[in-house]
Amino acid sequence: MMGNDTKSSDEEPKPTVAKNAVELQRFKLEKLMKNPDKPVVIPDRVKDKKMPHVPEFVRNVMGSSAGAGSGEFHVYRHLRRKEYARQKFIQEKSEKQLLEEAYHQKLLDNKQAAEEKTAKKRAKRLKKKANRKKIKTGDNSKKQNSVAEEQSNSESENERSDEEEDNSNTNEKLRLQENRTTEVEVDSVIISKSNNSSAKKDSGDKESKDSKSEPKSFTYKESLDDDSKDVNS
Repeated sequence: MMGNDTKSSDEEPKPTVAKNAVELQRFKLEKLMKNPDKPVVIPDRVKDKKMPHVPEFVRNVMGSSAGAGSGEFHVYRHLRRKEYARQKFIQEKSEKQLLEEAYHQKLLDNKQAAEEKTAKKRAKRLKKKANRKKIKTGDNSKKQNSVAEEQSNSESENERSDEEEDNSNTNEKLRLQENRTTEVEVDSVIISKSNNSSAKKDSGDKESKDSKSEPKSFTYKESLDDDSKDVNS
């Protein structure tokens, strides 16, 4: 028996305490979903208290100076209480309406203040974003300018290298042409020298042949010189 009591006490669920509204709502939903066939009673909305309309003029009723036991006095008192209740209801309704108007005005003021605050924050955020974008665009423009300068420098270097190559090619061509012209000139000089030497040799051979074939013709002076030499000897 004692063991059964301990088991039953162990099997009993421990009470749970909701720490916040979300947990409380979760517990309620779990309780509803344990037995979904059970009907849920949703209370109706509390209806506003309605007062009767303004009473019409009551005829043949005596005033408050009627006798103590007369029925007219009770009718008058009942109508007076109804009028007091109606005036009280109207006053409470006007006060409630004023409170609601003040509450709605406060909500509008709070909403407007929140919108102004968010507008200021939005303006600051947009200003910061514009500044960041401006800085970024400036960096991008600097990068683009640097890239353009690098490209222009590379293009100018390429043009310079092309010009240097063209100049070197033209210089080499000019050197080759000069070498060719000098070689041609040297060849022409050598040929002319060889021609002159051959011509001189030919002329010398002709003169030697002429001298051998023709006798020497002495002039008068040469004969006198020869005679003087003989006399002296």
